[in-house]
Amino acid sequence: MKTLANQTLLHDDACPLCSVYTSGFIKTGMLDASGRKPYAQLTDDEMIYVDVQRAANEIALIDRQNKTVTYGVDSLLKVIGNSFPVVATVGNFKPVHYLLAKLYSFISYNRKVIIPNKKNDTALQCIPDFKYGYRIAYIVFATLVTAIVLFNYSVLIETLPPGNFGRELVLAAGQIVFQGVFLSKRGRETVLNYFGNLITVSLMGSLLLVPMLLLSHFFEIHQLIILGWFGLTAAIMFAEHYRRIILLSLPHYLCYTWVAYRLLALALILNL
Repeated sequence: MKTLANQTLLHDDACPLCSVYTSGFIKTGMLDASGRKPYAQLTDDEMIYVDVQRAANEIALIDRQNKTVTYGVDSLLKVIGNSFPVVATVGNFKPVHYLLAKLYSFISYNRKVIIPNKKNDTALQCIPDFKYGYRIAYIVFATLVTAIVLFNYSVLIETLPPGNFGRELVLAAGQIVFQGVFLSKRGRETVLNYFGNLITVSLMGSLLLVPMLLLSHFFEIHQLIILGWFGLTAAIMFAEHYRRIILLSLPHYLCYTWVAYRLLALALILNL
């Protein structure tokens, strides 16, 4: 790889995804040994020319020699495009750049609900701004994906009455509404943060079901295995939901209402 020298990415070291891909740039030689540093370790001198809040939203690439900074998609295109010029050419084509920027923002502004972390005591924390539009877009997207997977998995369970995508969509969205009732006295940002975490747990669970769905296309799988996998997935989801409740400092009863809704939904499915 062609090394982009004298450049340093400011990454969110509390974000596993950010840590992995920036580390990859170092290991592959796209950046030199000083090619990344945690955002929290910004120096006073660097803060003079780095837009601190923008760098929390969009990964910043510092030119150590010229003391200039690029942000977000432009930072990534600069690093990758140095080794693969065609990537920079295509990525900087205006329609493509616009779509890449939107996708980057979609992930970046939601990264703390996709992979949450406990707040630390450092003065400088890499926390993105709260954007209602991107949060709602993520909740809608994750709800749709969850409903699609659950509909396809429900077809495998012979004991369930025949369903449809609409039923699964209503059930997935209903979980959000149901849990929202118990957070009615909380601030809107707190509620939407919780909803983001809640639907991430549902999305994670649906992705865990995908391997069984793929196998079912090639093999006939016993109902006990299908039900057992679903039960194991539900247990993992409960544990993850509980962990996130602790990180968010929200009341533990939300875990029990989470279970209550799912039992209520199952009872309705079996009796309708």
